[in-house]
Amino acid sequence: MGEAKRKEERVEVSTIDRPSMHPPMRDEDPRAAAERRAQEILGHIGSLDEGTDEFYFDPAMVPAGWCYEWKRYILLGQEDPAYQVALSRNGWQAVPVDRHPEMMPVAWKGPILRKGQMLMERPQTITDMVRKNEKKRADDQVRQKEAQVKSSAVANLPGGFDATNAGQAIRVHGVTGTKTTIEPMAIPQK
Repeated sequence: MGEAKRKEERVEVSTIDRPSMHPPMRDEDPRAAAERRAQEILGHIGSLDEGTDEFYFDPAMVPAGWCYEWKRYILLGQEDPAYQVALSRNGWQAVPVDRHPEMMPVAWKGPILRKGQMLMERPQTITDMVRKNEKKRADDQVRQKEAQVKSSAVANLPGGFDATNAGQAIRVHGVTGTKTTIEPMAIPQK
């Protein structure tokens, strides 16, 4: 009897609780599960059209007062710390992945990335100021080029050049005394 009791003890000591090696049995029909999963996938990627914009995000997901833009994160397989510093100085910071977990794989811990681009945010007021300054610089460049055209030597040649000659022939006398005529060209009708 003492030996039987020892065997019982050995059995109790050697028993180890392990998780099952088999996946849990599904209550759902495999075809129904496959269709449900297909709908989930299509909900993320839309149609399987090759023309899908991989960088599109719904503007409604941007919090009020903020601006989202994709910014370069990796170039030729390398991060560019100097560029990241420049972005930071201009107010850009990575959008937290916990705000939009649907944009990255489950349990992702890094920034929101797509093909070397990172989704970044900054206050909309800063973006508006920057865009206003960029437009002013572009308008100034256009005005400067217009002034250069109006004051060029061509404007003072016989026959002249007028920026408002709409549809009329322009005659320019070159240095060699040759005469060149530039006339509107008819556009062929299809």
